[in-house]
Amino acid sequence: MSSIGKLMKQAAKMQQQVQEIQAGLATRTVEATSGGGAVKVTAKCDGTLAGIKIDPAAVNPADAQLLEDMLLSAVNNALAQAKEISEQEMGKATQGFSLPGMM
Repeated sequence: MSSIGKLMKQAAKMQQQVQEIQAGLATRTVEATSGGGAVKVTAKCDGTLAGIKIDPAAVNPADAQLLEDMLLSAVNNALAQAKEISEQEMGKATQGFSLPGMM
């Protein structure tokens, strides 16, 4: 088989693996909390948010800024975890794929 044929076969296999990983990431979730658990954020590993829970005791109109800061912290933490998992999983699919003439 020619090297271009091998490359095409390898690329098709990698594309299938990437699609399978993406489907799995869409269902996989991570959770992050902030404010000692007052705010809990659930994110999917495809980069979307799945849910936000706020302890009613944390809702104080005088402390709106604090609640906003806790939300932002938890959201960013959850999305960072999701991104890390996504990158690890996608790296598995592209591992060993080399283009001739590249590095």
